[in-house]
Amino acid sequence: MQGARLPSWESLSRQTGREVGGGFNKTKNKIYQNMKKFLFTSAFLFITLFVSAIPDEGMWIPLLIEKYNIKLMQEKGFKLTADDIYSINKACMKDAVVSFGGGCTAELISPGGLLLTNHHCGYGRIQALSTLENDYLTNGFWAMSHEEELACPGLFVIFLKRMEDVTDKVLEGIDKDMEFPVREAKIDSNIQEIMVMAVEGTDYTASVRPFFMGNQYFLIVYETFNDIRLVGAPPSAIGKFGGETDNWVWPRHTGDFSLFRIYANNENKPAPFSMENKPYKPLYYFPVSLKGVNEGDFTMVFGYPGSTSEYVPSYHIDMVKNYINPKMIEIRTKKIEIMEAAMNTDPLIRLQYSAKKFGVANAENQSLERMNTIGKKQEYEKRLTEWINEDESRREKYGEILPRYKELYSELKDYNLVYSYTSDVFFNAGAESVGFARYMMALAGIYETDPYSEKTDIIKNEMINRAKGFFRNFTF
Repeated sequence: MQGARLPSWESLSRQTGREVGGGFNKTKNKIYQNMKKFLFTSAFLFITLFVSAIPDEGMWIPLLIEKYNIKLMQEKGFKLTADDIYSINKACMKDAVVSFGGGCTAELISPGGLLLTNHHCGYGRIQALSTLENDYLTNGFWAMSHEEELACPGLFVIFLKRMEDVTDKVLEGIDKDMEFPVREAKIDSNIQEIMVMAVEGTDYTASVRPFFMGNQYFLIVYETFNDIRLVGAPPSAIGKFGGETDNWVWPRHTGDFSLFRIYANNENKPAPFSMENKPYKPLYYFPVSLKGVNEGDFTMVFGYPGSTSEYVPSYHIDMVKNYINPKMIEIRTKKIEIMEAAMNTDPLIRLQYSAKKFGVANAENQSLERMNTIGKKQEYEKRLTEWINEDESRREKYGEILPRYKELYSELKDYNLVYSYTSDVFFNAGAESVGFARYMMALAGIYETDPYSEKTDIIKNEMINRAKGFFRNFTF
């Protein structure tokens, strides 16, 4: 039996989020407006038919488990309730699963704030703490006491506190005939108001994320802890065994784990690093079981994957596999060759660039070919088209969805290629000075309006800390 899979609120929002900001021209805006018009209907159908055809898997939003999924999950062997997964009234699973460093998932596994995550998620932090004298990447690290745990400046974890469907509030005052820039400005204004009101009088932060290309919006309120310390990690020969080739295949034979701990103040609240802080006492944690697993056991993954493309049409996968990825592989191969040539000349450079090389290499294309992903999508779309054509009303309402997708992706692929190129050149271990300079924009913008405010000082200090992390990996 395939296991049920839970997504993060972040993953679906990234997949279906609207585009905001500069860098692209009006043609792309037009393309996205057209995609918005058609995607909601088709996405709804994809979800419905997918669930009907394969009712024991999917990527689901925690807030909606009670409404849509819990009965099915219990039929498949889940022995708990929806409130055991997500609740704002009692401790539950959401209180033991965190977003780790903004791009990974970690789980609390002890009453003392101990976090378990992947070795590749902790890799950059382990590298940052390593020196030629204490090379924790190569040799591993194990703290034998709280006092031996190593502080990780800049590392943070985020707890989800609550979610709320705020679609009506976000779209208040929106007219379907509005010009794209006017519509987006109004939505942004509504979102800002919602976020401010959601966290007023608290230490929480909030964001509003669009789902299904802006047809549904969720408010996410969260709590951030910034005193995180390294507890243990295996040597890279174990934690990174098989490299990036094995990272995208199954089964794997690697010890892909690392351990960290959250620290809090005397009130068990978030606080900057201090030796006076105490191990965080979680509302909920996952005990580690030694019972093992059996064939057919129910499996659920609750976390923060970077994104999901589960519901995109075959044209999207074809664009990624046959148009974007081959060119990006060429760029990244050249990057790795340049890095390795330098890394092989000096042990310090090897250590300084190990995390950057790891980030560049962390990509794949083979599984799309091996799993015949495009072919499977095309077969599904064929069945969907047949279902649409069986009924005149469905044909009138949905008949142009896939043909329009094909047309839109023929235009969109060039813009996505440009975006991928510029992102990799400037921000993914490319022209790093340009990428670093971009972070000055926030400080420059607020300094122009209020140079002596508390917020200016906060952003300035963030930039100072970011600069320390940025320049530590350069030799002068």
